[in-house]
Amino acid sequence: MKFTVSDKIFVKYPNAIIGVIVAKDIDNHGETQEVNQLLRREENRIKNDFNLENLSQNPLIMNWRKAYKSFGSDDRCSSEALIRVILKGGQIRHINKLVDIYNYISIKYRTPVGGEDLTKIQDNIQLKFADGNEKFILLNEKDIEYPKPGEVIYADDKEAICRKWNWRESDNTKLTEETEEAFLVIDALPPITEQIVKEALKEFASLVEKFCNATTKTFILTKDSKQIEW
Repeated sequence: MKFTVSDKIFVKYPNAIIGVIVAKDIDNHGETQEVNQLLRREENRIKNDFNLENLSQNPLIMNWRKAYKSFGSDDRCSSEALIRVILKGGQIRHINKLVDIYNYISIKYRTPVGGEDLTKIQDNIQLKFADGNEKFILLNEKDIEYPKPGEVIYADDKEAICRKWNWRESDNTKLTEETEEAFLVIDALPPITEQIVKEALKEFASLVEKFCNATTKTFILTKDSKQIEW
């Protein structure tokens, strides 16, 4: 199986960095109090470091908003959505162990993180600009929709699996307690550096190994390394 970032993505976003974990032999059942405690700790840090009044001026948020506007979207990236939940007094709710872990990594490193069930993926994965014909079923929905042409999407050889870069994932490939193989991804734009992505990947993989008893492989994609295979 391959994952490729389109050349055109790196032409438009030359400093983008994509960190990937391929995890196998996963036990995603149950809930882990230690991960919950990590989430609560980082939620407190978010409250200390951000506020709703100037959130849009933070470079970690501002650069993602610029990226979204560049492909015609006023929506918010997944990490900003989590930060807003916290700043409005909410907590990141439990979904399953993999999702809890990636939400923790997302708010700790203040960058979008997500994942897909590899057993539901059709052949290969791409990060690309949509042509507008890719079918997509929004998380927890049933109706088919389509991305706008030029929208940044993750897609397999059959359909879109995540719209607006990391805004919403597909119901068809979502991570569940039954997931045994996963494609986990960290999306980064400046001021996040490659070194930070490496640190985040290392912690991410160690938590998946520890709490999901999984085996992992990690990869980093940049404009100089646009494809991986496993």
